[in-house]
This record gives sequence, C-alpha cells and structure tokens, in this order.
Amino acid sequence: MVEITRNPTRAVKIGTISIGANNPIAVQSMTATKTTDVSATVALVQLMQDAGADVVRIAVDSKKDAAALAEIRKQTTANLSVDLQENYRLAEIVAPHVDKIRYNPGHLYHHETAKPWQEKVRYLAGIAADHDCAMRVGVNCGSVDPAKKEKFDAEDSISPMLESALEHCDFLDSIDFTRYCVSLKDSDPAKVVEANTRFAGARPDIPLHLGVTEAGMPPDGVIKTRIAFEQLIGRGIGDTVRVSLTVPNNRKGEEIDAGRGIINDIYAGRVRSVVDFNLNSLNIISCPSCSRVENEAFVELAEKVREMTQYAKEHAITIAVMGCRVNGPGETDDADLGLWCGPKVVNLKKGTEALGAFGYDEILPKLKSELDRLIATKA
Repeated sequence: MVEITRNPTRAVKIGTISIGANNPIAVQSMTATKTTDVSATVALVQLMQDAGADVVRIAVDSKKDAAALAEIRKQTTANLSVDLQENYRLAEIVAPHVDKIRYNPGHLYHHETAKPWQEKVRYLAGIAADHDCAMRVGVNCGSVDPAKKEKFDAEDSISPMLESALEHCDFLDSIDFTRYCVSLKDSDPAKVVEANTRFAGARPDIPLHLGVTEAGMPPDGVIKTRIAFEQLIGRGIGDTVRVSLTVPNNRKGEEIDAGRGIINDIYAGRVRSVVDFNLNSLNIISCPSCSRVENEAFVELAEKVREMTQYAKEHAITIAVMGCRVNGPGETDDADLGLWCGPKVVNLKKGTEALGAFGYDEILPKLKSELDRLIATKA
C-alpha cells in the first residue's frame, strides 16, 4: 500500500456516509433516466447502489421532477443528491427527500436575474440546514459565472472557475454554513488537475468532489479520468469522485466500478503517472448520459461519431458530443467541432460558430464534411 497524506479537510455528512476528514473516498454516479419515470429511475438507483455507489445524484428541473423525487425517495435507501438545474427555487420542494443539494454558481443567473447571487445562496443554505442536507458548489467549465469570465483572458478558463468557487465558499462560511464540498470540472484532465490543485492550496479545509466532465466512452473516458485522479488523489486531494461515462443505462454501474478500481490502483501503487495525454491525436469528448438528455439516441450517436471519425485519429482535433441544452451549448465552444443534441435535432458547431441544426439521421454526413474541411485547413 502507498502511504498518501490526505488534505486535512473537514468532515461533511451526506446521509449515512461522511466525506473528508480522512474518511474513505466516496464513489458516486448520476441517474440517466427521466426523473418523472419513477420506476425506471428507482431501478437505476438500485443498480448503482448494488454496484457500490455511496451517493446517487438525480437531476430536477421542474415541479413534476420534484414530485417524482418524493416518490423515488420512498422506494430507495440510497444516499440521494439532487442536481438543481436552472430553477434554484425547487430546492424547498426537494430538500425533504434528499441528503445533498448540488448547485452550479453559473446557473444562478437563469432565474430572477435581478436578484443578487448571495441572496439565492443564502436561501439554498437555509433550506439545506433546515432539512439536514449537505451541499455541493459545482463549478463547471461550460457554465461559469459570466461576471467571472469577463474578468480574465479568454484563454484562461481556470481562473474564472477558481474565483467563483472561492467566492462562494467565503460567502457560505460567512453565513455559518460549512457543510459543503466543492467540484471544479473540465473535460481536459490537465485542467482538472490544475484547478483542483490550486483550489486545494487555497482552501485545504474544504472537501473536493473530483471528476472529468464529459470524459466520454470507455475505455477512453476511464483513461482520461484516471490521468486526473492519479495526480490528484496521489497528492492527497479528493474526497469523493464520479467517473462520467457515455454508456447506456444498463451499464451505468461501470462508472462505480471504474471509480473504485482507479482509487484501489492508486493506493496499491499501480499508477501510470506522470501521464502525457496525447493531445496530438483525435480527442472525442462526450457527456455522461443523464436525465437531462432529451433524446436517448444521443448515446448511440456518440458511438457512431467515434466509429465514423477513426480515419482522423492522427489529427489534433477535438470533437464534443453533448446530450442536452443545459451544458451543451457552452461546453462545445472550446471544441473544434461540437454537437449538442435536442429532442429532434442535433446542433452542429465549429468552435463558437453555429452551423445549423440537423436531424439525427442527417448529422453524421454533415459532421464528416466539416471534419474533412478542418483537416484540409490544418494540412
């Protein structure tokens, strides 16, 4: 066994477990069913719990989702986290039925835009305290607080995330709410390492939730995640993890297996760091299928994109395949070519430029045409 000195974080209780303070690193995942489909969601929660998930996250974006969550809670003993999307006010409806509330600072601007974010966070913290819930401040590269992005160079994607996270932590501490953890996620493992290392240096007391967002399909998605986890957990950084893989619902247990396997390998000394992730080759990023996905054909499309683009594997090009409107538009901006999927059409982008919306049966030839044009330009 490798001796790893963990960061001296405080303990944060989430249902029947605690993270931080040298507790075992918890492994979690997120449901991919429609939350309103109670039976399917309960079955997926059970699948993840059977696979060893310590926490299972469920997205809630409407009052119908919130009502379904109340019924889901009755049918499972799992530690549940709710992923608040754009409507932070749903917290008061769902808090009685979950053990943790996750909010994204960058999404607090979508409702009640004139209201200061501090007032919204004070409300969330009050709800969490009243209902014995932990919280996660979940900062994501594709949906950063716009006020923070304006302060930094467009090429610097880490500093806005870091400043947003630290600002929210300072505010939560100032109102005496300390039962929270933080996540700083990106699809680039190197950026995940840098962001979390910098945060841990500034606030070693706060537990960190680690993840590489849109890691993609196995085995590439597991490899990308391993790169980040080895270098962070190996330095004592990280208290709970999620491996985000683009897989069908019946394979979501693979996220738990991958997370446990990576942690066990790190502690056994079976590591591959320092790893140079070969960015001089084709890089496909795709988000994990979750309940925000509006068309389940997204998962099959991601597989088809990977198969179709193999001829370009020697080219340093990034293609992003995103499954929803919440993070898809923003998180495709940094890719050379991006697809974000709606209920009936797939939106094609070249960097930040929108190229049009096409049917699921039309998109692959359109993507190939743009990819060929991009390869020719780079050549």
